[in-house]
This record gives sequence, C-alpha cells and structure tokens, in this order.
Amino acid sequence: MIARLRGPISGFTASAIPASLLVVGVSSAAAVIPRLRSGTVRWPVALVFGAAGVPAAFAGAAIGRLVPPRFLLLGFAVLMALVAVRMLREPTGTGAAACRNSGGRVNWRACLPKALAAGIVVGLPTGLFGVGGGFLIVPALTLLLGLDAGEAVATSLVIIVLNSAAGLSAHADAPLDWTPTGIFGSAATLTALAGARLGRRLPAHTIRSGFANLVLVIAAAIAITAIVAPATLPID
Repeated sequence: MIARLRGPISGFTASAIPASLLVVGVSSAAAVIPRLRSGTVRWPVALVFGAAGVPAAFAGAAIGRLVPPRFLLLGFAVLMALVAVRMLREPTGTGAAACRNSGGRVNWRACLPKALAAGIVVGLPTGLFGVGGGFLIVPALTLLLGLDAGEAVATSLVIIVLNSAAGLSAHADAPLDWTPTGIFGSAATLTALAGARLGRRLPAHTIRSGFANLVLVIAAAIAITAIVAPATLPID
C-alpha cells in the first residue's frame, strides 16, 4: 500500500506489509497451539491487549501514509532498544507486584489502564510496519503485568494473531503475492513449532535475556538501514 501511494520505490513492494502480517499471524497461531494444553495463555490479558490494539493498527496504517518511513523506522529502532535495555536491567519490573493480587492473578483495577495503553502502543507498529509487535508485548506483559516468561510468550502469541488480523484488514486493498508469502509462511510455521518445543525446555531467565539481546540486534540493523541505506526505504 505504501508503494502504491508513494509511487515506484526500491526494496519494497505494495504487498510487503500485508504479506508480513499474514506470515506473522499464521506462524503465531501455529506456535500457540502447543501451549494451549499447558494453560500458560492468559486469555483476559490477551483480549484486553487485542481490543486496544485493533483500532491502533488501523491508526498506524493511516499514519504510515503521512510520515516519511525513514523517521518511522528510526523511532521504531529507538523504541525497540529502550524496551530491550529495560528488560535486561529490570527483569521483574517495578510495576509487576502491584498488578498481582495475593492469589497471583492480575489485579485489573490497578493494571487495566496499563494494559490498555500497552495494547495501543503495540497496535501502532502493527499497522505501520506489518509486524506482530512481540518485541513490545512480551516486555509489557512481564514488566507491567508481572507474567512470567512462559505466560508472556504464550499470551503474546494470541495478541499477535489478533493484531496481525487487524493490520491485515487495514491493508486489505493492497495486492498480495501468494507464492513468496506461502513459502515464507510455511517456513515460519515450521520454525515456530520447533521454537515452541525448545522454549519449554529453556529456563525463563535464558528466554528473557536472549529475547532482549535479539531485539537490540534487530534495532541496530533497522537504525543502520534507515541512516546508511535510505534508498532501500519507501521514501518520496
């Protein structure tokens, strides 16, 4: 859609964002299936995030048509880096205790505003860039709501499916190249299923630190691309 609105561009196609959303949504749905029996999905949390993220995804798609992609990607990279650093420095979160009652459940009276705000923040990049938002969902669930790593990952997958569906709807008029989308989707689904099995065997600290470091690497790559190789971005 960005390509169609901005004219011929290099490195991007009009189908890139909807294809990305479809791949992310399908692979996340596949990854959540093995976790359903374990009971680690916190459905009330997922539905609150999803409800807040749906309108935000549509807003993100609209903003993406107005703001130069270079600035969007730079802001995206900075946000990713800040989230990753906080995960590494504050693995439990100062607000987590207030969001858990004596029975260990989420205290919605204290945490509903945080959950809604986080859902909106996660939904925006879904519409802007065609991403599922997992890099923000997992830290929000652990740092703000106090979910452990296993709960956060499982719940985030459901939220990603909801956000991806909303983002795909927002880009429904964009063309979609089914051949590469199918190839990427199949590979991502198989990888997601393998990752789900591996994740159940790893300690929570390893998952959290590995996730944070991966986000830092991706943030650096996005920032470098936006600064050094702007020709590959859909800029007028």
